[in-house]
Amino acid sequence: MPKRVTKKRVRKTPRKSSHKATRTRAGAKTTALSCDQRSLLLHKKYQGKLEVSSTVPLTRTTLEEIYTPGVAAVSKLIERQASQARTYTMQGRTVAVVSNGSALLGLGNVGPKAALPVMEGKAVLMKELAGIDAIPLVLDSSEPDRLVETIKDIAPGFAAINLEDIAAPECFYIEERLMDELDIPVMHDDQHGTAIVVLAALINAHRVVHKDLARSRIAIVGAGAAGTGITRLLLQYGVGDIVLIDRHGIVSTMRTDLTPTKQHLASLTNTEQRFGGTMEALAGSDVVIGVSRAGTVTSEHVRMMAQRPIVFALANPEPEIYPSDALSAGAAVVATGRSDFPNQVNNALVFPGMFKGALRNKVQRFTDTMKLDAALALANLVSRPTAKKILPSIFDKRIVRTVAQAVHR
Repeated sequence: MPKRVTKKRVRKTPRKSSHKATRTRAGAKTTALSCDQRSLLLHKKYQGKLEVSSTVPLTRTTLEEIYTPGVAAVSKLIERQASQARTYTMQGRTVAVVSNGSALLGLGNVGPKAALPVMEGKAVLMKELAGIDAIPLVLDSSEPDRLVETIKDIAPGFAAINLEDIAAPECFYIEERLMDELDIPVMHDDQHGTAIVVLAALINAHRVVHKDLARSRIAIVGAGAAGTGITRLLLQYGVGDIVLIDRHGIVSTMRTDLTPTKQHLASLTNTEQRFGGTMEALAGSDVVIGVSRAGTVTSEHVRMMAQRPIVFALANPEPEIYPSDALSAGAAVVATGRSDFPNQVNNALVFPGMFKGALRNKVQRFTDTMKLDAALALANLVSRPTAKKILPSIFDKRIVRTVAQAVHR
């Protein structure tokens, strides 16, 4: 009788994953890596988040067609009809994501090289969510006219320009000049993308607390690009009671230190002519929208607000006030710009769809009507908003299509 062969049991060793956990020296406990640590590891491993790839395989035959001699025929065609560049090159499906790093997230003026990972991230979102190619371009200049001329010089290679993280008030001048002088759509996302998603979130937050948005008293902490864009769109929507706060206090026509942009906003807001700081602005307010920096809104501020207040603390990476503190102070609905808390109010919900709609329909300019329609359409994707869900997830496949259709309409 043959001997029975027994298979030796091999103990499987679990795969080590630096992204999940690391063991302490004693080996008894595991400590999860922080988001910052995981992000550093990911960026180092892949050396950034983007690469260039060809849409055409390289063979002996295609070499003649994609390069010399065949490509000359394409160049001659475009020379005769410049508009054909949209059809025969990547220009028609490519957006330039442009920054000088002068107002990056909530980090301030970090410079162009430090802005590059954020611009790469925007490009990844464009590609993965909307199927748009985007090229991050970081410019080493803070002089507005020089930035305008540089962007105009590179514009022939793109179908649209997405301005990002450029400090106020220069960003307003740069965007206005480019909109006037280019025949492709230009959008400063910190202003308009943020304004659209904030309006959508406010519409649904007011449904939760059973208040009328148009009659709400709204305080906006931060009068830079985002605060300006939000104020302008809320005024277009019909909100009549808005108070802006910058680092020197409430923005008012009584102040003599305002930029021309803030002077204009002062004439449209603060109808009660309030003066003082954040405490005076938030007293009795239904909503506070933070687009400034960590710590500018406190629990005491929230307690001074009206009943069932709405708190949007949107500074990144650290919010003006953490959700737990706002909720414990009586907030009914709380949102941040971060993905690790409920209710992420982030322009990533908007810009992929806005640019997809613009490229698909050869739009030359984004209008206020497009922005209002996009905000309403985005809000309506949540049929029954709750205190913990006022906006759809960024991974909701309906978002890009819905926002793009709003641009088309």
